[in-house]
Amino acid sequence: MLINDFEEIAKRKLLRLQEVLCSLESICIAYSGGVDSTFLLRVSKDVLKENVLAVTATSPTYPHHELMEAIESAQKIGVRHLIISSNELDIPAFSENTTNRCYFCKHDLFQKLKAEAEKCGIKTIADGSNYDDTKDYRPGRKAAKELGVRSPLCEAELTKNEIRYLSRELGLSTWNKPSLACLSSRIPYNEKITEEKLKQVEEAEGMLRDLGFTQFRVRHHNDIARLEFMPDEMSLLKNPEIRLTIDSALKNLGFRYVTVDLRGYRTGSMNEVLEAYER
Repeated sequence: MLINDFEEIAKRKLLRLQEVLCSLESICIAYSGGVDSTFLLRVSKDVLKENVLAVTATSPTYPHHELMEAIESAQKIGVRHLIISSNELDIPAFSENTTNRCYFCKHDLFQKLKAEAEKCGIKTIADGSNYDDTKDYRPGRKAAKELGVRSPLCEAELTKNEIRYLSRELGLSTWNKPSLACLSSRIPYNEKITEEKLKQVEEAEGMLRDLGFTQFRVRHHNDIARLEFMPDEMSLLKNPEIRLTIDSALKNLGFRYVTVDLRGYRTGSMNEVLEAYER
């Protein structure tokens, strides 16, 4: 596809998104501060003005630095931003880390959002799912459908790349923000999710971020930390000081072994682990 064609298609989809939002009186958005939900929040603000509410749920699975960035972005956009407390670890089906754990997490989250929206007289609940998400395993989408949660980006068929492009056009600082996933995604299915494990991962990833890495994951395999980096950032590991810093820091967090995944960063790598056990 030529660049001009890509840009034209993205802009047509933006118009479609605006039409979807125009059909609503008001909207309450499940807001994480990531690329998709920030873009949806900005366009919703442009279309619906003051009839927009952003709701962010804090929990052990949501890194603190992401909360701070979400607060800052919502302030810049100029919308009402409500922060509520949530703890998925209190849901047995989630903490036991079944393959459909995201269903229980999202079901609980959307119920909380519906309650907050009702207090504010808002009828429509929405999330930031994009069109690419419809092609992936997303148990949370079932919860959204059951509770009548809209996904305007999906309805407009906006892909991740198109959202990044349009976000840059709108001057959003999140346009090139690394992809997010809750911290529980770092723990293999069927291994219990605990606050201690989540804290280990959060602190380990914070350290890597401070060292200059951008898109990466620290996968938690009990006493083993499996690190995934983008191929172009693996060269940073040539520096022995960086390697020793990573090794020392992660062992201080309780890991016995620190390994680097030679296949690099990729989404869904925990699904590979599950498939290997099932074979």
